[in-house]
Amino acid sequence: MVVAGEASGDMYGAILVERLRALDPSLRFSGMGGDGMRRVGVETLVDANTMAVMGLVEVVGHLPTIVRGFKILERRILTERPKLVIFIDYPDFNLRLAKVAKRAGVKVLHFVSPTVWAWRSGRVKGIGKVVDMMAVLFPFEVPFYERANVPVSFVGHPLLDMVAPAAGRGAARSALGLDAGRTTIGLFPGSRRSVIKKLLPTVLQSAALLKERRPDLQFVLPLASSLRSEDLAPYLAAAGFPVAVVSGRNHEVMSACDAAIAVSGTVTLELALVGIPMVLIYKVAPLSYEIGKRVIKVDHIGLCNIISGKRIVRELIQHEAEPPVIAGEIERILDDRAYAETMRGELADVRVKLGSGGALDRLARVAFNMLEHKQGS
Repeated sequence: MVVAGEASGDMYGAILVERLRALDPSLRFSGMGGDGMRRVGVETLVDANTMAVMGLVEVVGHLPTIVRGFKILERRILTERPKLVIFIDYPDFNLRLAKVAKRAGVKVLHFVSPTVWAWRSGRVKGIGKVVDMMAVLFPFEVPFYERANVPVSFVGHPLLDMVAPAAGRGAARSALGLDAGRTTIGLFPGSRRSVIKKLLPTVLQSAALLKERRPDLQFVLPLASSLRSEDLAPYLAAAGFPVAVVSGRNHEVMSACDAAIAVSGTVTLELALVGIPMVLIYKVAPLSYEIGKRVIKVDHIGLCNIISGKRIVRELIQHEAEPPVIAGEIERILDDRAYAETMRGELADVRVKLGSGGALDRLARVAFNMLEHKQGS
């Protein structure tokens, strides 16, 4: 069983399934995922597109759907007893379901560690009780688990294999049907419907300010695999200026951009790996924010900033994430060549710090070893 709750997890899950089938073609897969996992033949008992929500308060409103999905997967674990359950990210949901699997005597592999280095580090001991192996993205996560005697394997980040540094922007624009000679701003509003509802209007208002000041700008928005064009249509219709929406070619879209407005999440690391200067924005319900700022112990929320250990890109959080401020940061990137080049150089260092590719091959080998009753390594 493979359980992924968001667009990035679905993408990783689909590739992982293909890698595992190459090792053993007889393997059968079920679980929770999206279009990617369905394409590779996973029996998706729960559609991950209905499950992704950001923010503590927001989860409460979505709870009936989440509980329903949990019960479906719980029932399958208890009735079919899969040889292995691979949980990908989505920790609050997945670690609860891991407890069910562990009690049922099913082996558990969890990929993408919860942010124990950011808040509630004491969770590590509890995690050790419900997982047989924690596979992590970043080398600095390993000591947290080793100190608690939890089996851990550093496999690296899959994005290193999926994201290449930007090629020529003009060629990328032409390939996407954009004007090759026009300055292009990427709009990356996230992959969750709840986040689209909360933040796409802010992103588009920021873009509208930029368009008003710089009429020659063109805007492009990649459609996440977890969304449909109709999810965006009402917002784009009200925007008052054209936005090119591109489906299934996220990294080409990134390569076409001079700068980007991005909602905090995996996409900010993808943009970093492509080398696109950006401004990062993040908003949740006021109560979620007040709780979060009291318990989270990191100086940054953007993955590129966390990995770098310093503020490479500007983070506009909660009340700071307002259209005039967002638009102003994009204008600085466009107008201040030294500022933009410094940012590009520091983004290039993020790739170096992440190490080598091959993460999902290593993860597949860990999973296969667990199926073969060997210790993952």
